[in-house]
Amino acid sequence: MVLTECTEFPVKFNEADSLGIVWHGHYVRYFEDGREAFGERYGLRYLDIAGHGYTVPVVNIQCDYKRPLRYGDRVKVATTFVDDLAAKIKFEYLLTNAGTGEVIAKGSSIQVFLDRETSTLQLTTPAFFSEWKRKYLNNL
Repeated sequence: MVLTECTEFPVKFNEADSLGIVWHGHYVRYFEDGREAFGERYGLRYLDIAGHGYTVPVVNIQCDYKRPLRYGDRVKVATTFVDDLAAKIKFEYLLTNAGTGEVIAKGSSIQVFLDRETSTLQLTTPAFFSEWKRKYLNNL
């Protein structure tokens, strides 16, 4: 069992080119939409993290494109938390065409913890995040 959240939404007109195909850079934005939905469900929103005195910039993002999305499609984003001993947040993503079930893209991201006031990289896992992991991962 893993922590996963799924969200689904239509491809917008302004995300597609003149041929109706979604520009590749929007797929990374869909990952962000997935992180937002995950955070909302599991109490790990950016505002929650900021409330503990941290920011979590993305330091690595990877995307494997499989098939195009088009204007009029609905995209489903499955966002899965990947546990790690290091002081970072890792996610894996699966984008599918909600209408056909076809895999559109797969990817991953890594975010690190920075002290909100000093922008200092945190080399140890913040206490609130350790507690969050105990709460959600121990209940699986």
